[in-house]
Amino acid sequence: MTKALVLPLVDISLLDSERLEDRLAVAQELDRACADAGFLYIRGEQLDGALFDRLVARARTYFALDHATKMKSYIGLSQNHSGYVPVGEEQFGGGTDDLKEAYDINCDYALTAGRRPLLGPNLWPDMPGFRDDVLAYYRHVTGIGRRLFRGFALALGLDENHFDALLRHPPSQLRMIHYPFDACAEDRPGIGAHTDYECFTLLFATAPGLQIVDKQGEWLDVPLIEGAMIMNIGDMMEIMSNGRYVATRHRVKKVAEERYSFPLFHACDYDHVVAPIVRGEQPRYAPLRGGEHLFNQTAQTFAYLKRRIAQGELVLNDAVPLDSFGLQAAPAGA
Repeated sequence: MTKALVLPLVDISLLDSERLEDRLAVAQELDRACADAGFLYIRGEQLDGALFDRLVARARTYFALDHATKMKSYIGLSQNHSGYVPVGEEQFGGGTDDLKEAYDINCDYALTAGRRPLLGPNLWPDMPGFRDDVLAYYRHVTGIGRRLFRGFALALGLDENHFDALLRHPPSQLRMIHYPFDACAEDRPGIGAHTDYECFTLLFATAPGLQIVDKQGEWLDVPLIEGAMIMNIGDMMEIMSNGRYVATRHRVKKVAEERYSFPLFHACDYDHVVAPIVRGEQPRYAPLRGGEHLFNQTAQTFAYLKRRIAQGELVLNDAVPLDSFGLQAAPAGA
């Protein structure tokens, strides 16, 4: 039987305080939790449970549609990697297709200038209310993310507004994920072991199933706490913190009940060069272009992008292997 994990819980309510000492106190808690575990729970007055409930209801309705209807919004038809992700579309390093389906949403960038592979208009299904409910949740959680970026700036000894100029049009992605339950299905993971590519992730889920690996290589269950979000460090924050925070590998095991999960991956602007930002430390990581890294990692897991690579339609620049970060990876120069 897999052991359950006790993770830190940080109340972020006072990140909105007018008093700097209150915001610093939260930043210090955030710093300890991220340095010690890389995974934690957050709760606070900022979290709107009603928006989460609306998103769950919208996901249940959408994923109950027949396959042909959902494939009209197939992600391979989109301009910026948004849309429906069928079962088997993704495959992480182990060679097994993930047992899940998803709908991926980006920031719905409508401008013509400045478009990138992950920055453009979203592909939306023909379902009344879907776009409104999903974007309301996206905007709410990205707003919480901006407060957390300020907390990270304080935690790392930087100006509190350090990240503000880097968050104009970030390719932050929301995934609406459905893990179907079938007692007779083969024993394969809902999603294979990986680190998240961006700075950090904020996650709501309807049922257990998430696991993380500890420093001894043992997989541990992450319980849910009502009213709290799960937060974890991604590749880019590992780099920026110069290894103080580590992107922890995680997976979703074969679920014991139907599960819906809503991770929102928070990134900096597409063209921002991600590099260590801790003052007074020798950099342990080479810089990389944030959006390019995000797209490269995505292209190594999605079938439609793999096909484009194989056909010579798509060439990746400076792509690193999927397992380049996290507890099982050594920083460059270490």
